[in-house]
Amino acid sequence: MIHGGAGTILRSAMTTELEQEYTKALQEALQAGYSLLQQGKSSLDAVKAAVMNLEDCILFNAGRGAVFGADGRQEMDASIMEGRTRMAGAVSAVQHIKNPVELAWTIMQKSPHVMLNGKGAFEFAVAHGLATEPDEYFYSAFRHEQWKQLQDSGNTALDHNVTVPGTEGRKFGTVGAVAVDQQGNIAAATSTGGMTNKQWGRVGDSPIIGAGTYANNETCAISCTGHGEPFIRAVTAYDVSCLMEYKGLTLQEAMHLVVHDKLLKIDGEGGMIGVDAKGNTAMVFNSEGMYRGMMNSDGEQVVSIYK
Repeated sequence: MIHGGAGTILRSAMTTELEQEYTKALQEALQAGYSLLQQGKSSLDAVKAAVMNLEDCILFNAGRGAVFGADGRQEMDASIMEGRTRMAGAVSAVQHIKNPVELAWTIMQKSPHVMLNGKGAFEFAVAHGLATEPDEYFYSAFRHEQWKQLQDSGNTALDHNVTVPGTEGRKFGTVGAVAVDQQGNIAAATSTGGMTNKQWGRVGDSPIIGAGTYANNETCAISCTGHGEPFIRAVTAYDVSCLMEYKGLTLQEAMHLVVHDKLLKIDGEGGMIGVDAKGNTAMVFNSEGMYRGMMNSDGEQVVSIYK
């Protein structure tokens, strides 16, 4: 399962051509991850591949096409976790890293730490031969226009909720993936460019294990998207796992309670995707839409934007 962000995605503003672009991009990312599962590869490999595919697509707020911060720079966050060992890797506030989720995976595999940030994370990436790109690679004219509308206002915004005249409906967001493999192991990954015009080195929920990403074979793998601050305060992804572990809720029940009750009480807009080790899946959001998709071994494939 994958997501490409949740937020104010208005059907009235979505052109047929744009919807086709999103659908194609989501289908390609699904296939990138699912083809590895078909080959017997791990859920960790699958979520990394799917998220890297989405990072490479300028339509989404992750990797290429990430939003601009208050200082005019694009800083990116990502995390990845696998449910069998509960090993995890995360990176925050990095620039010029082509695929932040690959850096998160490398931190998990080759570092004694869980999270690296900023300059140190970049140096670690270079030392391990990860691909870097100049500012021009990440630049999106649409993203730049979003930022110009908020520049000097002191305000920040979810990229879904900034309207640029003439491009209404171009709503983008954080990306993520969850998967269960042939061995019954689950994994989750999330990647984002954060909030438009974010200030003071702000970091959202996406790279925080337990907030934006979590995986435990005994319960679930979760990837979140939305307004990061409430997701951090609610320890959202881990809360789903706790409701399953301690209260015996199903994946769908736990996700529904967190998204439609707990998050709403603290003004948390957004959603999440989840899978458990038995292959049960759920996609839940309290916003107007969430870019999302699912493929399974029964031949089912779903790609959706609206409720």
